[in-house]
Amino acid sequence: MGFFDRLEHSLERAVNTAFAKTFKSGVQPVELTAALRREVDTKASVVARDRILVPNIFTVSMARADYDRMAAMGPTLLDELTRTLTAHASSQGYQFSGAIQITLEHSPDLSVGLLQVSSQSVAGAVRWRGVLDVNGRRYPLSSSRTVIGRGTDADITVDDSSISRKHVEILWDGQRAAANDLGSTNGTLLNGRKLTSAPLESGSTIELGATRVTFHLVPESAGA
Repeated sequence: MGFFDRLEHSLERAVNTAFAKTFKSGVQPVELTAALRREVDTKASVVARDRILVPNIFTVSMARADYDRMAAMGPTLLDELTRTLTAHASSQGYQFSGAIQITLEHSPDLSVGLLQVSSQSVAGAVRWRGVLDVNGRRYPLSSSRTVIGRGTDADITVDDSSISRKHVEILWDGQRAAANDLGSTNGTLLNGRKLTSAPLESGSTIELGATRVTFHLVPESAGA
C-alpha cells in the first residue's frame, strides 16, 4: 500500500472514529467520505500539465432515515467531510474550481443504506489559508513573517532546548509560502534535506531539533 493509499485509509478511519458510534445501521459517514472521493476522482479533468480541475459543488442524496441521522450532526459533519475531501484533493494534486460546498438531501427513490453523489463545477476564486502544525498544534499564518524558536520573542515559542531562540522563519504572501533557516546552531531539515531557504508546498515537513512543523494550504471555507 502506497503513501497516499495509507493517507486515504487514515482519513476514513478518522471520520469513522468520530461518528460511527452514533449510527447503528444505514449509511455511515465514512461512506460519504468515500463517495465524495470517488466523485472527484471520476470527474477530475486534466487541463494542463500541472493543473487538474475537480468539481466543487456536491449534492449527496440518501433515504430519509439516513438523511435524518446525518443532518442531526449539523455543521460538524459537513466540516469533517470538507476537511477530508480537501486533504484527498491535495494528496492527488487536484484543484477545485471554487469554494467547496457539500449539501445533503433525502430522496424517496433510495433505500436505507444507499446514497448517490452528484457534482458540478462553479467557477470562483478560492481563497487559501496557510497553517502550520507544530507538534500537533495548529497555527494559522496571520502575518507575512512568522518566526519559530525557543525564545520568548519568537512568534511561535517551542519548548525544545535543541533549537535556537530564533530558529526558522516562515514567509507567507497570502498564496505562497517559503521557509528560511535563521542561522540556527543545529540546522533545519525540509522533507529530510538540509534547509537554507526554499519554497513550501502543502504537506511540507520541517524538522528543527525534536520539533516537527508541517505546512498546509486549506481553503477558507474549511477553516484552520
